[in-house]
Amino acid sequence: MNQVAISCKNIRKSYGVNECRVEALKGINLDIYHGELTLMVGPSGSGKTTLLSILTTILTPDEGDLYILDKNASKMTENEKAELRSKSLGVVFQSLYLIPTLTIQENIALPLLVAGEEEKVANEKAMDILKRLNMEKRADFSPLSLSRGQQQRVAIGRAMINESSILVCDEPTSSLDQASGLEVMGFLRDLAHASRAVFVVTHDHRIFPFADRIVSMNDGLLTTENEI
Repeated sequence: MNQVAISCKNIRKSYGVNECRVEALKGINLDIYHGELTLMVGPSGSGKTTLLSILTTILTPDEGDLYILDKNASKMTENEKAELRSKSLGVVFQSLYLIPTLTIQENIALPLLVAGEEEKVANEKAMDILKRLNMEKRADFSPLSLSRGQQQRVAIGRAMINESSILVCDEPTSSLDQASGLEVMGFLRDLAHASRAVFVVTHDHRIFPFADRIVSMNDGLLTTENEI
């Protein structure tokens, strides 16, 4: 059994009050492991986005505990959560948030520069990432000159720059054609099998074969968990 990277213990989250109160998560127990690519699926409104926000420490659960790398994130201050995200947690948002006025290399290096790394060191690390992505020849390109699949890989590279051991992706193939989507998922699977914990929220049935585990959610509850 691989080591646990993230552990959810009876996570609950609600929105609103009194008659307007909605239970988004109704007691989630879930372990996410290093060395595995885990997919989470479920219909819109099932609670996936809320759980994703809690896993990335953007939201705090109302009840229960979230352990990330054996640390109880539910008890952390906002500064401690920010440091955890900076050092150990890579997030790839559906909208990507690449900056068109920066080169690809600069986009990837940006998290290190924000954290106070020297520009030369940050750029060298970004180039190493680009080589792993087979995109070093496009280092000086604008993100606008890339295909959507290539942009997705740059966003993943940016999330990897701090050598985070956990990577969380929100719908990474939602706007990709089949060839680009399979390319991205192959890359994510390789990252997972190189000892990272990779967690992907998706509606895309095409990518199910890449998963080591598929977790289904409905109405704020985990309904099934299957190993592939």
